[in-house]
Amino acid sequence: MRSGFRILAMLAACGLGVAAAAASDPTATPPKVRIAQGTLAGAAVGEVEHFFNIPFAAAPTGNLRWRAPAPAPRWQAVRDASRLGPACPQPLRPALVAGGVADNQSEDCLQLNIWRPKNARKLPVMVWVHGGANILGSGTFPVFDGSAFARQDVILVTINYRLGALGFFAHPALTAEAGRNAPFGNYAMMDQLAALRWVKKNIAAFGGDPKQVTLFGESAGAIGVSTLLVHPEAKGLFARAIVQSGVGLLDPRTLAEQEALGTQLAERAGAGTAATPAALRALSVEALLAAPTDRAAGMVAPFIDGRLIREAPWRLLARSEPIDVPLMVGANSNEASVILAMGVPPAAARAYVGADTTAATAAYGADLPENEFARQVLGDAWFVAPARWLAERTQMGAPSYLYHFGYVAAARRARAKGAAHGSEIPYVFGTLDYLAALAPPVDAEDRAFSDALISCWASFAKSGAPMCALVPDWPRYESGTDNLALLAPQSQVVRGFRKQQLDLLLRVHAKAYPLK
Repeated sequence: MRSGFRILAMLAACGLGVAAAAASDPTATPPKVRIAQGTLAGAAVGEVEHFFNIPFAAAPTGNLRWRAPAPAPRWQAVRDASRLGPACPQPLRPALVAGGVADNQSEDCLQLNIWRPKNARKLPVMVWVHGGANILGSGTFPVFDGSAFARQDVILVTINYRLGALGFFAHPALTAEAGRNAPFGNYAMMDQLAALRWVKKNIAAFGGDPKQVTLFGESAGAIGVSTLLVHPEAKGLFARAIVQSGVGLLDPRTLAEQEALGTQLAERAGAGTAATPAALRALSVEALLAAPTDRAAGMVAPFIDGRLIREAPWRLLARSEPIDVPLMVGANSNEASVILAMGVPPAAARAYVGADTTAATAAYGADLPENEFARQVLGDAWFVAPARWLAERTQMGAPSYLYHFGYVAAARRARAKGAAHGSEIPYVFGTLDYLAALAPPVDAEDRAFSDALISCWASFAKSGAPMCALVPDWPRYESGTDNLALLAPQSQVVRGFRKQQLDLLLRVHAKAYPLK
C-alpha cells in the first residue's frame, strides 16, 4: 500500500501547459522600474507591460550550488528586462509533455517574470509556481503568459526554481558541511520562499500590493503551495492560495533515505564514494541530468531535512495548523491520464480501495471494466479525494472553495474521458492560441469558457472569493453540505460530489497513514 502511494507521488507531479507570447513594439519607449537592485527596462504589448528575467537570488553555481539562495545581484546600467531568461536545467521534452521546450536553460536560472497593466497602482498580485514533477518546467514557458491576468487588473508573476538533483538533493558530505543550523537539501523550496520574499519587498515598485499576494500552482507547483501553507517562514508572504491538482497525503522521505539516493546519484555522475562538497559541486550539470536511475528519480520531492521541513505537511494540516488564508483547491476529471501514461499498471488501483471489495463495488459499481476502474480510482485517490480533504481541513478559519474541473475542448469532448491532468492551465491563463497550435482546434465556446474561468481566478485574487459569472453562487466549502463548483460546459454547484468514492479512499488512506 505505502509503496503504491510513493510510486504515484513521483508521477503525479507532472505539469502540462502551452501558450504563445505576443511580440512587443520595438519602436516604443520601454517602461522602466527602479528597484533596490537597479533599473529594469521592460516592454509593452498593447496595454500590458512585462518585465522578464529578473534575478531574485544569486546564480546558484560554483560554490553556491546546493546552498540556500544568496542575495540577488545588483547592476549599474539599465538592465534589459524585455526578453525571457533561461529555464533551470532539465531533460528536454516535447511541448505537449513538458508544457514548453526548455531549449534555453542554465544553472543561473533563479529569475522571475512580471506582467502588469499600464498605469498599475496597488493591484492584487498572483505568483505562479509551475508543475513538472520537480524535474521539468519553467516560469518562462509561454503557457504561463500573464497578459490575460494583467487585462483583469491583476499583476502576474512567474518564477523558476531549481529542479531535479539541483533542487532536491542530500549527501552526507553536504549534511556535515551544513553544521547544526544552515538549511540544506530542499533547495527548490528555499527558492520558492526567496521568490516570495522578493515579491513582498519589490512588487510595490511595479504597482502591486504586497499585502494582496495570491500564491498558486499546479501539480508539483501545487505541492509546493500546500507545503508552504504550513511553513512558518511563509507566514505573511501571501494572503491567498490556490492549489490545482496537487495535495500531498504522503509521508516524505527521511534524510537518511534522501542521502542514500543522493550518494547513489553522485556516484553515477562520477563522484567517488567519499566525495567532498567541492567534488560534488564540480560535477557537471550534464552528468547530473544523465545520472538518475528509476530509483534515484524518486528523490525529486520535498523531504524531511530536519531544518526547513521537519514533518509531513499533510500531518501539520491534519492538526489544523495551516497559515489561515482564503483557499481554492481542486482537481480535474481525468487526472489518471498522467499516471496511466507513465506505465502504472491498472492493478495498482486495487491498493487504494483496500481489502473490502464490497465497499469498493458499492462505491464504483460491479460492472466497470478494469481499465476504467483504474482510471477512476487512481484519479480520485491521488487528486480528487486529497483536494476535498484539504478543503475540509481548512474550512474553519478563512474560507475554502472546492472545485472540480471537467471542461474538455468542444472538438475533443465526444472522445475524451475527461479533463486531463494539467489541461486547465491554458484556460486559466487564457493561452489557448498556443494550445491550438499544438492540439487543434479551439473554438469560440472554448475561448468563452477560458474568459469566464480567468475571471474566477482573478476575482479570488482580488477579494478572497471566486465571485464570477461562471458559477455565481459558488459557496465556501463546508463538510455538512459538501458543495463544490463543477467547472464544465454546464458549470454548476454540486452537492456530495463522488462522496461515496472519496469517503472510501480517505478511510483507506487514514488506516495506511495513521496520525501520530
